[in-house]
Amino acid sequence: MVALPVSPVALSTASVYPEPVAAAFEIAAELGYDGVELMVWNDPVSQDIMAVHRLADRHDLPVRAVHAPCLAITQRVWSADPVIRIRRSVAAAADLGASTVVVHPPFRWQRRYARLFAGETARAHERSGVRLAVENMFPVVRGGLSVDPYDPGFDPSGNPYPHFTLDLSHTAAAGTDALAMLDRMGERLVHLHLADGSGASRDEHLVPGRGTQPCAEVCQRLAAGSFAQAGGTVVVEVSTRRRRTRQERVEALAEALLFATLHLRPTTAAAPGP
Repeated sequence: MVALPVSPVALSTASVYPEPVAAAFEIAAELGYDGVELMVWNDPVSQDIMAVHRLADRHDLPVRAVHAPCLAITQRVWSADPVIRIRRSVAAAADLGASTVVVHPPFRWQRRYARLFAGETARAHERSGVRLAVENMFPVVRGGLSVDPYDPGFDPSGNPYPHFTLDLSHTAAAGTDALAMLDRMGERLVHLHLADGSGASRDEHLVPGRGTQPCAEVCQRLAAGSFAQAGGTVVVEVSTRRRRTRQERVEALAEALLFATLHLRPTTAAAPGP
Protein backbone atom coordinates (compact mmCIF):
# COMPACT_ATOMS: atom_id res chain seq x y z
CA MET A 1 0.00 0.00 0.00
CA VAL A 2 1.24 3.49 -0.81
CA ALA A 3 0.12 6.75 0.77
CA LEU A 4 -0.99 9.60 -1.42
CA PRO A 5 0.84 12.92 -0.85
CA VAL A 6 -0.62 15.43 1.56
CA SER A 7 -1.35 19.02 0.58
CA PRO A 8 0.59 21.59 2.63
CA VAL A 9 -1.53 23.71 4.97
CA ALA A 10 -0.53 27.38 5.09
CA LEU A 11 -1.80 30.30 7.16
CA SER A 12 -3.06 33.45 5.50
CA THR A 13 -1.49 36.53 7.01
CA ALA A 14 -5.00 38.02 6.96
CA SER A 15 -5.98 35.48 9.62
CA VAL A 16 -4.13 37.39 12.36
CA TYR A 17 -5.63 40.83 11.60
CA PRO A 18 -5.42 43.33 13.28
CA GLU A 19 -1.96 42.00 14.13
CA PRO A 20 0.67 42.57 11.43
CA VAL A 21 2.34 40.22 8.94
CA ALA A 22 5.17 39.46 11.36
CA ALA A 23 2.66 38.00 13.82
CA ALA A 24 1.34 35.63 11.16
CA PHE A 25 4.81 34.16 10.60
CA GLU A 26 5.36 33.87 14.35
CA ILE A 27 2.03 32.11 14.98
CA ALA A 28 2.32 29.87 11.91
CA ALA A 29 5.75 28.68 13.03
CA GLU A 30 4.58 28.16 16.61
CA LEU A 31 1.60 26.03 15.55
CA GLY A 32 3.36 24.00 12.87
CA TYR A 33 1.80 25.35 9.68
CA ASP A 34 3.59 24.45 6.45
CA GLY A 35 3.96 28.06 5.33
CA VAL A 36 2.03 31.27 4.83
CA GLU A 37 -0.04 33.01 2.21
CA LEU A 38 0.97 36.66 2.02
CA MET A 39 -2.00 39.01 1.81
CA VAL A 40 -0.70 42.19 0.18
CA TRP A 41 -2.65 45.07 1.66
CA ASN A 42 -2.20 48.21 3.77
CA ASP A 43 0.36 46.70 6.17
CA PRO A 44 3.63 48.21 4.82
CA VAL A 45 5.56 44.99 5.51
CA SER A 46 3.21 43.05 3.22
CA GLN A 47 4.29 45.34 0.38
CA ASP A 48 8.03 45.03 1.15
CA ILE A 49 9.20 41.77 -0.39
CA MET A 50 12.67 41.95 1.17
CA ALA A 51 11.06 42.31 4.61
CA VAL A 52 8.90 39.27 3.87
CA HIS A 53 12.03 37.34 2.83
CA ARG A 54 13.59 38.16 6.20
CA LEU A 55 10.50 36.93 8.07
CA ALA A 56 10.43 33.70 6.05
CA ASP A 57 14.12 33.09 6.76
CA ARG A 58 13.80 33.95 10.46
CA HIS A 59 10.95 31.50 11.00
CA ASP A 60 12.07 28.93 8.39
CA LEU A 61 8.64 29.12 6.74
CA PRO A 62 8.03 29.32 2.99
CA VAL A 63 5.63 31.77 1.38
CA ARG A 64 3.44 29.38 -0.57
CA ALA A 65 1.10 31.93 -2.15
CA VAL A 66 0.60 35.66 -2.58
CA HIS A 67 -2.85 37.25 -2.46
CA ALA A 68 -2.85 40.17 -4.90
CA PRO A 69 -4.08 43.56 -3.60
CA CYS A 70 -7.53 43.47 -5.19
CA LEU A 71 -9.77 44.40 -2.26
CA ALA A 72 -11.69 47.66 -2.47
CA ILE A 73 -9.45 49.07 0.30
CA THR A 74 -6.23 48.20 -1.58
CA GLN A 75 -7.00 49.78 -4.94
CA ARG A 76 -3.87 51.95 -4.75
CA VAL A 77 -1.44 49.51 -3.16
CA TRP A 78 1.60 49.21 -5.49
CA SER A 79 -0.30 51.01 -8.29
CA ALA A 80 -3.68 52.44 -9.24
CA ASP A 81 -3.51 50.23 -12.35
CA PRO A 82 -4.88 46.74 -11.54
CA VAL A 83 -2.87 45.14 -14.34
CA ILE A 84 0.34 46.45 -12.77
CA ARG A 85 -0.83 45.18 -9.37
CA ILE A 86 -1.30 41.69 -10.81
CA ARG A 87 2.10 41.73 -12.51
CA ARG A 88 3.82 42.95 -9.37
CA SER A 89 2.07 40.21 -7.39
CA VAL A 90 3.29 37.59 -9.86
CA ALA A 91 6.82 39.00 -9.68
CA ALA A 92 6.67 38.99 -5.87
CA ALA A 93 5.48 35.37 -5.84
CA ALA A 94 8.30 34.33 -8.18
CA ASP A 95 10.83 36.17 -6.01
CA LEU A 96 9.50 34.50 -2.84
CA GLY A 97 9.29 31.04 -4.42
CA ALA A 98 5.50 30.92 -4.17
CA SER A 99 3.65 28.88 -6.77
CA THR A 100 0.33 30.76 -6.77
CA VAL A 101 -1.13 34.25 -6.83
CA VAL A 102 -4.74 34.54 -5.68
CA VAL A 103 -6.73 37.17 -7.56
CA HIS A 104 -10.36 38.30 -7.51
CA PRO A 105 -12.42 38.84 -10.67
CA PRO A 106 -12.44 42.48 -11.84
CA PHE A 107 -15.03 44.89 -10.52
CA ARG A 108 -17.59 45.94 -13.13
CA TRP A 109 -16.31 49.52 -13.18
CA GLN A 110 -12.82 48.31 -14.10
CA ARG A 111 -13.72 48.01 -17.78
CA ARG A 112 -10.24 48.07 -19.26
CA TYR A 113 -9.00 45.60 -16.65
CA ALA A 114 -11.96 43.30 -17.35
CA ARG A 115 -11.01 43.20 -21.03
CA LEU A 116 -7.40 42.31 -20.20
CA PHE A 117 -8.04 40.00 -17.27
CA ALA A 118 -8.41 36.67 -19.08
CA GLY A 119 -5.22 37.27 -21.04
CA GLU A 120 -3.29 38.10 -17.87
CA THR A 121 -4.44 34.90 -16.17
CA ALA A 122 -3.48 32.85 -19.22
CA ARG A 123 -0.01 34.37 -19.65
CA ALA A 124 1.14 34.58 -16.03
CA HIS A 125 2.16 30.93 -15.79
CA GLU A 126 3.85 31.00 -19.20
CA ARG A 127 5.91 34.07 -18.28
CA SER A 128 6.90 33.21 -14.73
CA GLY A 129 5.76 29.72 -13.77
CA VAL A 130 3.39 31.29 -11.22
CA ARG A 131 -0.29 30.32 -11.37
CA LEU A 132 -2.90 33.08 -11.22
CA ALA A 133 -5.78 31.37 -9.43
CA VAL A 134 -9.10 33.25 -9.79
CA GLU A 135 -11.18 33.19 -6.61
CA ASN A 136 -14.94 32.83 -6.29
CA MET A 137 -16.60 35.82 -4.65
CA PHE A 138 -20.16 36.73 -3.53
CA PRO A 139 -22.86 39.37 -4.13
CA VAL A 140 -23.01 42.53 -2.06
CA VAL A 141 -26.31 43.08 -0.21
CA ARG A 142 -27.37 46.65 0.52
CA GLY A 143 -30.83 47.74 1.65
CA GLY A 144 -32.27 44.34 0.85
CA LEU A 145 -30.90 44.39 -2.70
CA SER A 146 -28.31 41.90 -3.90
CA VAL A 147 -25.79 43.28 -6.38
CA ASP A 148 -23.05 41.37 -8.19
CA PRO A 149 -20.14 43.84 -8.44
CA TYR A 150 -17.87 41.54 -10.49
CA ASP A 151 -17.31 41.15 -14.22
CA PRO A 152 -18.37 38.68 -15.56
CA GLY A 153 -19.71 37.60 -12.15
CA PHE A 154 -18.85 36.47 -8.65
CA ASP A 155 -18.69 32.79 -9.72
CA PRO A 156 -15.72 32.42 -12.10
CA SER A 157 -16.01 28.64 -12.46
CA GLY A 158 -17.79 28.77 -15.83
CA ASN A 159 -14.99 30.80 -17.40
CA PRO A 160 -11.93 29.35 -19.15
CA TYR A 161 -9.39 30.56 -16.61
CA PRO A 162 -6.50 28.10 -16.26
CA HIS A 163 -6.49 28.06 -12.44
CA PHE A 164 -8.95 28.63 -9.59
CA THR A 165 -9.09 29.30 -5.86
CA LEU A 166 -12.11 27.93 -4.00
CA ASP A 167 -13.11 29.98 -0.93
CA LEU A 168 -15.65 28.29 1.35
CA SER A 169 -16.57 31.43 3.26
CA HIS A 170 -17.48 33.02 -0.07
CA THR A 171 -19.65 30.06 -1.13
CA ALA A 172 -21.53 30.48 2.15
CA ALA A 173 -22.09 34.22 1.61
CA ALA A 174 -23.19 33.62 -1.99
CA GLY A 175 -25.49 30.72 -1.17
CA THR A 176 -23.52 28.64 -3.67
CA ASP A 177 -23.21 24.85 -3.61
CA ALA A 178 -19.53 24.43 -2.73
CA LEU A 179 -19.29 20.83 -3.90
CA ALA A 180 -20.87 21.65 -7.26
CA MET A 181 -18.41 24.53 -7.67
CA LEU A 182 -15.53 22.22 -6.78
CA ASP A 183 -16.72 19.87 -9.53
CA ARG A 184 -16.94 22.71 -12.07
CA MET A 185 -13.43 23.87 -11.23
CA GLY A 186 -12.16 20.32 -11.57
CA GLU A 187 -8.43 19.90 -12.10
CA ARG A 188 -8.03 23.66 -12.53
CA LEU A 189 -8.61 24.03 -8.78
CA VAL A 190 -5.12 24.56 -7.34
CA HIS A 191 -5.81 26.53 -4.16
CA LEU A 192 -8.30 26.27 -1.29
CA HIS A 193 -9.18 28.99 1.20
CA LEU A 194 -10.36 26.88 4.10
CA ALA A 195 -12.92 28.73 6.20
CA ASP A 196 -16.61 28.42 6.98
CA GLY A 197 -19.76 30.51 6.95
CA SER A 198 -23.23 30.36 8.42
CA GLY A 199 -25.05 31.20 5.20
CA ALA A 200 -25.44 34.88 6.13
CA SER A 201 -24.98 37.29 3.23
CA ARG A 202 -21.67 38.60 4.61
CA ASP A 203 -18.15 37.21 4.43
CA GLU A 204 -17.62 35.61 7.85
CA HIS A 205 -14.49 33.44 7.52
CA LEU A 206 -15.37 31.24 10.46
CA VAL A 207 -13.12 28.49 11.76
CA PRO A 208 -13.88 25.42 9.60
CA GLY A 209 -16.49 23.20 11.17
CA ARG A 210 -18.33 26.09 12.83
CA GLY A 211 -20.63 26.90 9.92
CA THR A 212 -22.73 25.23 7.27
CA GLN A 213 -20.19 24.58 4.53
CA PRO A 214 -19.00 21.06 3.62
CA CYS A 215 -15.44 21.86 4.69
CA ALA A 216 -14.62 18.30 5.72
CA GLU A 217 -15.95 16.78 2.50
CA VAL A 218 -14.11 19.32 0.34
CA CYS A 219 -10.84 18.47 2.10
CA GLN A 220 -11.51 14.74 1.80
CA ARG A 221 -12.23 15.03 -1.91
CA LEU A 222 -9.04 16.98 -2.46
CA ALA A 223 -7.06 14.42 -0.46
CA ALA A 224 -8.49 11.60 -2.59
CA GLY A 225 -7.80 13.32 -5.91
CA SER A 226 -4.88 14.86 -7.74
CA PHE A 227 -4.87 18.18 -5.87
CA ALA A 228 -1.69 17.49 -3.88
CA GLN A 229 0.13 15.89 -6.81
CA ALA A 230 -0.58 19.03 -8.87
CA GLY A 231 0.99 21.24 -6.19
CA GLY A 232 -2.26 22.41 -4.63
CA THR A 233 -2.17 24.26 -1.31
CA VAL A 234 -4.77 24.56 1.44
CA VAL A 235 -4.74 27.94 3.18
CA VAL A 236 -6.49 28.64 6.48
CA GLU A 237 -8.10 32.05 5.96
CA VAL A 238 -10.26 32.74 9.00
CA SER A 239 -11.20 35.93 10.82
CA THR A 240 -9.81 36.35 14.33
CA ARG A 241 -10.27 40.09 14.63
CA ARG A 242 -12.82 39.67 17.44
CA ARG A 243 -10.42 37.58 19.55
CA ARG A 244 -9.47 39.74 22.50
CA THR A 245 -6.04 38.26 23.18
CA ARG A 246 -3.17 36.63 21.29
CA GLN A 247 -3.92 33.37 23.14
CA GLU A 248 -7.51 33.33 21.89
CA ARG A 249 -6.28 33.98 18.35
CA VAL A 250 -3.73 31.18 18.60
CA GLU A 251 -6.36 28.75 19.90
CA ALA A 252 -8.67 29.50 16.94
CA LEU A 253 -5.85 29.03 14.43
CA ALA A 254 -4.73 25.83 16.14
CA GLU A 255 -8.28 24.49 15.87
CA ALA A 256 -8.38 25.35 12.16
CA LEU A 257 -5.04 23.63 11.55
CA LEU A 258 -6.20 20.52 13.38
CA PHE A 259 -9.39 20.42 11.28
CA ALA A 260 -7.38 20.65 8.07
CA THR A 261 -4.88 18.03 9.18
CA LEU A 262 -7.57 15.54 10.17
CA HIS A 263 -9.53 15.84 6.93
CA LEU A 264 -6.54 16.01 4.58
CA ARG A 265 -5.08 12.75 5.88
CA PRO A 266 -3.69 10.69 3.04
CA THR A 267 -5.60 7.66 1.91
CA THR A 268 -3.87 4.51 0.83
CA ALA A 269 -3.88 2.98 -2.56
CA ALA A 270 -2.74 -0.42 -3.71
CA ALA A 271 0.85 -0.49 -4.88
CA PRO A 272 1.23 -1.25 -8.59
CA GLY A 273 1.79 -4.88 -9.44
CA PRO A 274 5.05 -6.29 -10.73
